[in-house]
Amino acid sequence: MLVYDRRYRSMTFQVIVFILVMALAWWLVNNTIQNLAAQGKDFDFGFLFQRAGYDIPQTPIPYTSDDWHLRATIVGLLNTIIVSILGCVAATILGVSIGVARLSKNWLFARLMTIYVEIFRNIPLLLWILIIYAIFTEIMPPPSAYRGDDPAWSKILFDQVALTNRYTAIPALGMTNDPGTLDLGARITVNWAVIAFLVVIIGGWFTRGAILDRAQAIQDRTGIRPTTWWINLAVMTVPSLLLIWYFGLHLLAPELQGFNFGGGINLGNAFVVLWLALTLYTGAFIAEIVRAGILAVSHGQSEAAFALGLRPNKTMNLVILPQALRVIIPPLISQYLNLMKNSSLAIAVGYMDLRGTLGGTTLNQTGRELEAIVLMMLIYLVLSLIISAGMNVFNSRVKLKER
Repeated sequence: MLVYDRRYRSMTFQVIVFILVMALAWWLVNNTIQNLAAQGKDFDFGFLFQRAGYDIPQTPIPYTSDDWHLRATIVGLLNTIIVSILGCVAATILGVSIGVARLSKNWLFARLMTIYVEIFRNIPLLLWILIIYAIFTEIMPPPSAYRGDDPAWSKILFDQVALTNRYTAIPALGMTNDPGTLDLGARITVNWAVIAFLVVIIGGWFTRGAILDRAQAIQDRTGIRPTTWWINLAVMTVPSLLLIWYFGLHLLAPELQGFNFGGGINLGNAFVVLWLALTLYTGAFIAEIVRAGILAVSHGQSEAAFALGLRPNKTMNLVILPQALRVIIPPLISQYLNLMKNSSLAIAVGYMDLRGTLGGTTLNQTGRELEAIVLMMLIYLVLSLIISAGMNVFNSRVKLKER
């Protein structure tokens, strides 16, 4: 009955396959443990609690060489997350802009965007990282080039950013009314101003959702939708502006002090190069995804919008892009995953991400290659699953709702 009865046959085969897979996994694990034992090794993660003994140039949390390998791994993980998030945001903005520009009626402009896409999409990312790193180290000036009344180089972006061959100096945020910090333990502190802004932003987001739900309810009941854009704008901006005024937030421009810039934030060129390469490379793929998504929308949609009197920019923002999102988001998830995993190429320019800490210096110092690789694989797997889950939730909200 378990084989010939269709009610139970599929379950029988699934149980058999599951048992075979588990048996194979157990054989691999047991064989690995026996081979390690034969070489006088064991499978132990105790090395994470040994002294690291190496420095990390860019540390989002306090770190010294006397800390454990576990803290070094956390620092590398945070560096990976930071460059991945910033890369995804910048690549999305760049890709959407170029994808729309490729459909421009301006022949020259559209072809220039096509050249960008074809060049960056068909050359390996590692080469772009090395090329951009060579530009920063060989062409950019030393900090001393900004010295004097008539310096050889000048700061850019309203005299706020200084590019050098060692780092990129950017403005820092200053406060005239500093509320102090909250000690979270493990030498990690969070400024109360950051907490206040997070509370205001999250509260504004939920308030905006409640306002939109109320407007939808009124529209369903009366057929007339009340104007809410100005209320939503006020809810999302006014509290933040009040906090900016209360804390006295202002920009501290970097200034040359001796041999280096001070007053701002000095971002190592390894981080800037990696972020820029990931953005330009992934942005080319996102541009093609956006272009394909827009072309997938029926031309009749834009014609109907024009017939109603909508201008081209309103038609694109209100009619075309919302429908194209249903086609764009699934492949866009893959690009975000690729960007996060491609960040492991940071080792080429010395940026200490997860691959550089746990999979690099820690692995070489402790000799725990199997444990380090397994742990690194699990971390990348968890990060990928989190990105996929978040994007799938967003995808479910924009997909067509069938009756």
